[in-house]
Amino acid sequence: MNKFVLFDIDGTLIDPGGAGRRSVSKAFYQAFSIRDAFAGVTMAGKTDIQIIKEGLSIHGLSSGDGVLASIVSQYIGNLRIEINNKGKHVMPGVVELLNALKTANGYWLGLLTGNIERGARIKLGAFDLNKYFPIGAFGDDNEDRNRLLPVAVEKLRKVENIDINYSDCIVIGDTPKDVQCSKPFGATSIVVSTGPYSYESLLEAGADYVLRDLSHTMDLIDRFGLQ
Repeated sequence: MNKFVLFDIDGTLIDPGGAGRRSVSKAFYQAFSIRDAFAGVTMAGKTDIQIIKEGLSIHGLSSGDGVLASIVSQYIGNLRIEINNKGKHVMPGVVELLNALKTANGYWLGLLTGNIERGARIKLGAFDLNKYFPIGAFGDDNEDRNRLLPVAVEKLRKVENIDINYSDCIVIGDTPKDVQCSKPFGATSIVVSTGPYSYESLLEAGADYVLRDLSHTMDLIDRFGLQ
């Protein structure tokens, strides 16, 4: 039985060292001379497009007339620089898990992330992780994260000619929103407390499995017959 294992990025695969927040905040300063435009704004689990639109709304700005596209472009330019910081790192167990899944039979790897694709590739490229993920659903595929799982499944069908049921998808993330985007489709949800949410709060989110980190995820997949 084939399984499609889909990963979130920030807080799950990597910690980008605050590069995303700095980059979008700098984009707002460059465009509107607004400092700390996202002070107090929670970004975890949201798509990049949602975050930018929220920032525009907070400051009474329109996203029309090319404003959104301009902010996205500035954000990407900033991110190429900001990702080169000393605080970034890969989360525990990630490389081992990806290698195990890549070499095991019946697994397909993908991304399900709120990052727009260009941003996602910049972040993963800093750790040489893009090679694991030829397919993904991104924040610029749909700004509503809850609609991204069907996008990922359709891309798998088109690119790899693999038809897979939602129930054969495993979504791995670090926020309640990662659970919310998977459970309605019957996908298995695994969340880890390596992001901004505590282990205890994630237990309340309704995930199928809650882990401290990804160090022993392959054991979990084997043990519970998810393969």
